[in-house]
Amino acid sequence: MKILITGANGQLGRDCQEVLQPQHAVVATDLPEFDVTKVEHVRHQIETHRPDLVLNCAAFTRVDDCESKKELAFRANAAAPGFLAQVARARNARLVHISTDYVFDGERLPPQPYTEGDTTRPVSVYGASKLAGEEAVRASGARFAILRTAWLYGRHGGNFPKTILRLALQRPDRDLRVINEQWGSPTWSWRLAQQIKVVVETNAEGLFHATAENFTTWHGFATAFLQAMQVPHHLVPCRIEDYPTPARRPRNSILENGQLQAAGWNVMRPWDADVAEFVARYRDELLEEARAALATARPRR
Repeated sequence: MKILITGANGQLGRDCQEVLQPQHAVVATDLPEFDVTKVEHVRHQIETHRPDLVLNCAAFTRVDDCESKKELAFRANAAAPGFLAQVARARNARLVHISTDYVFDGERLPPQPYTEGDTTRPVSVYGASKLAGEEAVRASGARFAILRTAWLYGRHGGNFPKTILRLALQRPDRDLRVINEQWGSPTWSWRLAQQIKVVVETNAEGLFHATAENFTTWHGFATAFLQAMQVPHHLVPCRIEDYPTPARRPRNSILENGQLQAAGWNVMRPWDADVAEFVARYRDELLEEARAALATARPRR
């Protein structure tokens, strides 16, 4: 199968390349050559490469920046998926589109999860723009699969565990305050790429939740990660109000992979098992990257 990946240089896009390339012809595209917010770019890329499937990993994911850059957020997260779906339909290609837990308000009490059939109610510009992207894909008439995921981390790019690691290495004796009132499922981008591969190869269509199994808080995630890394740390649980942000975050981001489970396609694993495997694979690399970042940031005397 010929697969065109947008946002291929991002955290998930790079893992999707690694997972899909052995069995498929992968065309990896990203900025500046391919700007998914420009319909002429979308037409050119899809008409040039003629893929059987378009995998859209491109998005404007800086949640707080979305609040002050609403137009850009809606171009990248709403208009662009619509363009991709429309042109894919014209070329008889399928679209796999990545969405988010932010389409929900997060007000449901944990541990109750959100299902694919639950009513959406975003409480941030980012969430509203991603929901609009889902709606644009549905309205296009294209053959599609939408995968909602949450709390992504991985080997490439910046993410929460990498930030926590740098802070712990910088001052091992320092209290690190981490929110203990938001619940979700830390999801390894490589594992999600494995799930996407199943969706691609089974010709799955529709809406799916795709996160790691089970759930924790950001404090629980940070604790498990630093313990696996064997890095000294002193984490202190704190409240959401202790870290005010421009964008409101869902308190409950727990998604149930109901549709994948019902179809027998769910390959997602418990979040803590994936954290352990992630660290086992990349501990030395993660430490080297974090120490290099600290050395670069250290002011010269």
